[in-house]
Amino acid sequence: MTHNLPPIPFSPPRIDDKTIAEVISALQSGWITTGPRTKEFEKRIAQYVGVDKVVCLNSASAGLELMLRWFGVQEGDEVIVPAYTYCATANVVVHCGAKPVMVDVNANDFNINIQNIEKAITEKTKVIIPVDFAGLPCDYDELNQLASNENIRKKFTPRTLTQKQLGRILILSDAAHSIGAIYKGKRTGALTDVTVFSFHAVKNLTTAEGGAICLNLPEPFNLEEIYKQLCIKSLHGQSKDALAKTQIGNWRYDVCEAGYKCNMTDILAAIGLVELERYENDMLLKRKYIFDKYTEAFSKDKRFEIPIFETDTKKSSYHVYPLRIKNTTENERDAIIQQVAMQNISVNVHFIPLPMLSFYKSAGYNIQDFSVAYDNYAREISLPVYYDLTDEQIERVIRAMMGASS
Repeated sequence: MTHNLPPIPFSPPRIDDKTIAEVISALQSGWITTGPRTKEFEKRIAQYVGVDKVVCLNSASAGLELMLRWFGVQEGDEVIVPAYTYCATANVVVHCGAKPVMVDVNANDFNINIQNIEKAITEKTKVIIPVDFAGLPCDYDELNQLASNENIRKKFTPRTLTQKQLGRILILSDAAHSIGAIYKGKRTGALTDVTVFSFHAVKNLTTAEGGAICLNLPEPFNLEEIYKQLCIKSLHGQSKDALAKTQIGNWRYDVCEAGYKCNMTDILAAIGLVELERYENDMLLKRKYIFDKYTEAFSKDKRFEIPIFETDTKKSSYHVYPLRIKNTTENERDAIIQQVAMQNISVNVHFIPLPMLSFYKSAGYNIQDFSVAYDNYAREISLPVYYDLTDEQIERVIRAMMGASS
């Protein structure tokens, strides 16, 4: 037992004096709900990723669901998702009354397999939700080409005006892990039709809770108009938010639809503005440093399979370091985690595949149909990666993993 060692948490947020001062400033401003800071945060994210319009919300889950509902996804429709992802990716599909169609992933990078997607497309398919696992972008050129393929477009059966306008399957990227990642010279957010980020407490860029929709839809879509529609959907269908109603004589509003309540607040945006300002040249550099330290150590040991986080065309956001243990079982992996935990080090597993979760298992999904996802999961251990992780702590993690895996 080594619980006397100081704990190494898995992924605590970076909260320092600058963050605290900005939150205090937001509180003192009188704007604690959606206001000027939220609108400024939207503009700065749009500039950072290279799109025209961004809508900030209280979670990535809300962003995914709002986009599914905007596109008209409903009962009888199918949405393709990877079997290896967090439950939110599929839950939002269920919320809309549609069926999540799960497909297996790549063995090398955990990301959704393009060939498996193509096999799963039917006349009922309305949306594909790729997931940038651990911060590494999916194969977006191939995804976009697949959706635009003439034979695939012939299968597409639109049920709404919006679907007719697009004329093909929507690519809705779940980029919860990958803000700041690069694919062929472009940042995540501008790689496909729509991208959704997460700013949850454990993410690289946090607002405590939060998310953002990045709009990159082709013509004839009017992104300014869609932005307004999504703001209305996120505020109970109300035609004006609190900021708009403060203008003299502008109190009157309407409710255009039975919308939802998932707007971002200025308190959250205050954290995000500080995080974004120092993200590219500070946070990402530190996370890459940690990744490189782990890779240098574990690549010398044949027991370990090193994650892919940089290629000729891709650069990760260094969100999760998913180390795999070669020639091991799920139970043996769990025992390794237990031994590391005994040294007061928190590690994690990303993720339990969807077909193994009770809800989806009871709905008829079977993990035996997703052999790659299961093999990746059964051997995976996510190591601590966060801004304040010291060299001494990195070495402790490495020693613990080396010892526990022997």
